[in-house]
Amino acid sequence: MIPVALKGATVVAGAVGVGAAAHGAKKMKDANDTMKAAQSRHERNMARFEKENETTTKDMDKLGKLELEILHSFSEFSDVFEQIKNRPTFETYSKNGVTLPKYDGEKIKEVSVGAGVLLGGLGGAGLGAAGGFAAAGATTAAVMALGTASTGTAIASLSGVAATNATLALLGGGTLAAGGGGMAAGAAALGAATLGVGLLVGGIIFSFTGGKLSDKADEAWAQMKKAEGKINTICNYLVDLRSTSNSYYETLSKVNDIYQRHLNGLKSIVTMLGHTDWNTFTPEEKKLTENTVLLVGLLYNMCKVELVLKSENENDINTINKAAVETSINNANAVLADKF
Repeated sequence: MIPVALKGATVVAGAVGVGAAAHGAKKMKDANDTMKAAQSRHERNMARFEKENETTTKDMDKLGKLELEILHSFSEFSDVFEQIKNRPTFETYSKNGVTLPKYDGEKIKEVSVGAGVLLGGLGGAGLGAAGGFAAAGATTAAVMALGTASTGTAIASLSGVAATNATLALLGGGTLAAGGGGMAAGAAALGAATLGVGLLVGGIIFSFTGGKLSDKADEAWAQMKKAEGKINTICNYLVDLRSTSNSYYETLSKVNDIYQRHLNGLKSIVTMLGHTDWNTFTPEEKKLTENTVLLVGLLYNMCKVELVLKSENENDINTINKAAVETSINNANAVLADKF
């Protein structure tokens, strides 16, 4: 027969044991909830990044393709312009703080052919390649393409060079648009093992004590927050780059529309009317020709602008070249206000 005092001790011990078990179960539930919340929030953060990256990459591609199309169209201008005999030397334009170089037929032909090479390879280059050329400066990329193409190097490697060296997605440690690593990929992998622990609750996770599980949950949350900070930085960068790219696209399109109208007018003068001697041009025809040459120079310069400056440290985000973009936009508007 168990003494009354011992019975009481047994009851108390049993109550403590039940209480401890209940407390342990609550800690495990809380830890599980924390890990699931960390996993869910991390997935939302990554979805947000992927959306921003895709949208910005597409907008940069749109700009890059327009720049290459403009440069490639210079061959059409050159073919018509070179038919005009006795034409004068068109000197450097310098007015209102804007300077454009004098017409150089060889450079125009070179960049046009190079742009054609790049355009021909865009189909198989994947998302981000055209944007890489815009980031690097399409004029420079086109000149580089001509030299590389002449050696038989595949166009795919050219687009890879542009992406690796200058595209928007090189955020440290690799190029995102080209499928590489970079900060965002690092953020995705950051603490993946810890975050994944939450998926094991209900199985072998019960082999952990409540304390260990709580530690794991705290670690998962801290890792998620660290990744979230990096993702926020990257997303802010992408939004800023997209805004800069779209502003430049708008101005470039405006200048290109005027240029295309002038080019069509020049083709009409030379090809349809058969005017191929500068001395027989009317004042209006001369003015249209001079302004077309001016627009070619303006567009050539605009397509040279690097939208992204590569960081010296691969772990740092690249710099958006806002000052150069803003200057180029202001110069374009000044020329249009002066001449058109």
